[in-house]
Amino acid sequence: MSSENSSADDVRQVWDVVVVGAGPAGASAAYAAAVAGRRVLLLEKADLPRYKTCGGGIIGPSRDALPPGFELPLRDRVHAVTFSHNGRYTRTRRSKQMLFGLINRPEFDQQLVEHAQKAGAELRTGVTVSRVEQHGSAVPDRRTVAVVLQGGETLFARAVVGADGSASRIGAHVGVKLDQVDLGLEAEIPVPDTVAEDWKGRVLIDWGPIPGSYGWVFPKGDTLTVGVISARGEGAATKRYLEDFVGRLGLAGFEPSISSGHLTRCRADDSPLSRGRVLVCGDAAGLLEPWTREGISFALRSGRLAGEWAVRIAEAHDAVDTRRQALNYAFAIKAGLGVEMAVGKRLLRIFERRPGLFHAALTGVRPAWKAFMDITRGATSLGELVRGRPLAQRALAMLDRRAAEDTPKADAETRTDADAKAAGGSDGGSDGGPDGGTEPEVQRPGG
Repeated sequence: MSSENSSADDVRQVWDVVVVGAGPAGASAAYAAAVAGRRVLLLEKADLPRYKTCGGGIIGPSRDALPPGFELPLRDRVHAVTFSHNGRYTRTRRSKQMLFGLINRPEFDQQLVEHAQKAGAELRTGVTVSRVEQHGSAVPDRRTVAVVLQGGETLFARAVVGADGSASRIGAHVGVKLDQVDLGLEAEIPVPDTVAEDWKGRVLIDWGPIPGSYGWVFPKGDTLTVGVISARGEGAATKRYLEDFVGRLGLAGFEPSISSGHLTRCRADDSPLSRGRVLVCGDAAGLLEPWTREGISFALRSGRLAGEWAVRIAEAHDAVDTRRQALNYAFAIKAGLGVEMAVGKRLLRIFERRPGLFHAALTGVRPAWKAFMDITRGATSLGELVRGRPLAQRALAMLDRRAAEDTPKADAETRTDADAKAAGGSDGGSDGGPDGGTEPEVQRPGG
């Protein structure tokens, strides 16, 4: 460090890394930077723990990205998935091994933050970042970023990680561009023991009536997390979908403890991931799987990478080295998560036109169900599935062609009926199998 920078540090505290946002992405970034021995400040505008609209599914890639020694606060372990198409053709597939776990976000996020603190990160809650500045009178030198808080206080850092959610101010500074925005609506519904027992170990995924939409029921002890998601701009239809969904499940008589909504945002392919000494990750970067809108694993993985590269940027002594490290971060994101997102975008385009094909495949075609199991368990990823398996490549190419031949809505009902019947006729039938058979499911007040 030059003598000029040392004298600046003497009169004001300069953090190596400041992380904005203490969700899974931010906590992971703070942990990664702190465990490397750097001085890290983690900022969060809310008081922790705090509620977050989220299904709370923890798939294999999420488990693999957790800090060493992290014990998941699981509320349930999922061994069965019930699939339906707008309430019809309901079928359940089961697995002897756990597919994924279910958590409540307040507990999960709080535990991630505690791991970051144990690694050495300092936490400040109840603070809102107004903006970051990398030039101008507020910035003492070219190696420093000014983080300006509401109320006027200014913090200084060698690198900043923006993990402040889908409406990110840091993302706006970086210039994040989006090409997909979806609306998720969710209710936390306390239920009696008899209903909770009926759902134990089983989730429901319902392919919805709006192109690209689906709903879910995730059991968490005495509470069911029930939600739906669809493209933004269909707000009234999405609300009706949730109401109808809850009603036909027999849950309309139970009062939700929380009802909430949330916009998920997916980055454009050419969207930047950095600007100068500022990186973005997780929702702030628009990183999530476009088809399922799964974001926790993307937050954990991108947060860890952002923390590791923020350390390198903090050590950079000039703009050239800073740019090199930022480009390396972008390459790491695109080589892994970017490949998964590209496949997810293709799947979403197909799903919007042919949801019945997905339902037919997952409930009636064993390789499709095995791929679902492998992805949720973390044995493979969407990218690896397509890249390493010629059969999956051919199947995806075939689906691309079939979707391109269709119009989105004109004959959707006919296709749904035909595709569901192709999977096994009506609401009965079974393909057996030692790990993941299909069985008929009768609608009842629990599911």
